[in-house]
Amino acid sequence: MLAKRIIPCLDVKDGRVVKGVNFVDLIDVGNPVNSARAYYEAGCDELVFLDITATSDNRSTMVDVVAHVASQVFIPFTVGGGIRSVADMQAMLKAGADKVAINSSAVYNPQLITECAKKFGNQCVVVAIDGKRQSDGTWHVYVSGGRKDTDLDLIEWVKEVTSLGAGELLITSMDKDGTKSGFDLELYQAVSEVTQLPIIASGGVGNISDFIDIFKKTSVTGALAASVFHYGEIEIASLKERLMQAGVEVRQ
Repeated sequence: MLAKRIIPCLDVKDGRVVKGVNFVDLIDVGNPVNSARAYYEAGCDELVFLDITATSDNRSTMVDVVAHVASQVFIPFTVGGGIRSVADMQAMLKAGADKVAINSSAVYNPQLITECAKKFGNQCVVVAIDGKRQSDGTWHVYVSGGRKDTDLDLIEWVKEVTSLGAGELLITSMDKDGTKSGFDLELYQAVSEVTQLPIIASGGVGNISDFIDIFKKTSVTGALAASVFHYGEIEIASLKERLMQAGVEVRQ
């Protein structure tokens, strides 16, 4: 069994780390380079860096910031936001990212997943999916930083991106984002039933018990959080110790 991964997320807007609730009301919480270095030194397993307005503002991810962040950490590092082509992904990998996440561009051009996988290998291609529960109990895929409902069924989209060559999934529950009310366990259980890809769960962490629940009750391999790490509410060393006590295998 693969060791579970603890993954801080750096949501970046205009060169600063920000955090909001349900994808809005963003608050400045720090410098991305300093934050990345601090998390690396604290013992996180991976980092995710998302330029959250790159797509909606029609601009590219800041390559120089990515390069600076990558120079400070020596663990797997995923970059996303505004990646629209094979060339964009190549620029991120060249700047120092280990993996690149695509979201809106994959929805509009699904073949981009296959093209990037063939060029760089499946392991480099992370498909990020922002999902929101509908009144009928299903989940829809949202794009453009959670601003637009695509009407795509999330479970069907997971099946498609799996077949197209994605190497990993980063799935965020928009309903849970920033609420600290726990992961949407039902969502990740449903996703796990239709794909064998590694899944990173995102959205809703409020305490250590939420991490224990997601790892014990679903098959996700990574848990991503922002607020509880940014504000020092959970220390990574303490989290890993508690997870091990609960019988969850984590990286040392």
